[in-house]
Amino acid sequence: MTGSDEDPRVAELRTAVSRLRRELAAHPAEFPDRGIAEDELASLAAMAITGRPEIPRLRRSLLLVAGAIGSVSALARGLSAVRAAVELFGDQPRR
Repeated sequence: MTGSDEDPRVAELRTAVSRLRRELAAHPAEFPDRGIAEDELASLAAMAITGRPEIPRLRRSLLLVAGAIGSVSALARGLSAVRAAVELFGDQPRR
């Protein structure tokens, strides 16, 4: 969004998740945990839409997506981009 106050980390997350969702949808092979990957990517997309994702939920979803599609080499680049976007949020602040 040009001219907005959007957090650039959120924009990066949204872009990476959207790209991986498209790649997964276009991937012809079925694999056992595809549904889990799709659900968690939808969750990540929803968190990005809110503009203030919760870091523990981001990390949990990333782990589930990685576990679900980690062995599908055609999706490795997209998964790496999502991981990099999640890592932009850093560690959760301690209370």
